[in-house]
Amino acid sequence: MRKNTLREIWGRGEAAVNGWLAIPSAFSAEVMAHQGFDTLTVDMQHGVGDYQVAVTMLQAISTTAVVPLARVPWNDPAHLMKILDAGVYGVICPMINTAAEAEALVRTCKYPPRGNRSWGPVRASIYAGADYGDHANEDLIVMAMIETADAWFV
Repeated sequence: MRKNTLREIWGRGEAAVNGWLAIPSAFSAEVMAHQGFDTLTVDMQHGVGDYQVAVTMLQAISTTAVVPLARVPWNDPAHLMKILDAGVYGVICPMINTAAEAEALVRTCKYPPRGNRSWGPVRASIYAGADYGDHANEDLIVMAMIETADAWFV
C-alpha cells in the first residue's frame, strides 16, 4: 500500500501543512498538489464540488506524493464509505457532538472486525495498491470536527 506520509509526519512529532480545496477543479487541485503541501483536503461540506468532481481532484493529487484527504458533508456512512473507496487517506467529519457519534464515525471507516465499512475500494485499490484492504484499517486517518458547545461538554 502506498504510504500515508501524514501518519509518518505525526509519528515523528512534526506538524504537517495542509491545503484546502473548495473550488471544483482538477486543474486547481493539480496546481495545489505541486506547491509543497503535505496534504490536501477536498472540501465536500462547504466546497462547491460533488463526488464526481472530487474523484477527478483526487486523480490530479495522485500525480504527486501529497496525501489526499476529504471533509465529508456529514457523519453519513454513504458519504464516508464512498469517498474512502475513491482513495482518500483520511476523512474529516463535521458536527461530531457525542462520543456515540465519534464511535459511529470510526466504525463506518474501518473494515470488519473493527468496523462495518463495506468492501468496495474501486479507486482506492488502484491509488493505494492491491494490498489496500490489508492496511486500510491501520493507515487511514479519521478526524472528528468538534464544532459546538454541546460537544465540548460531553
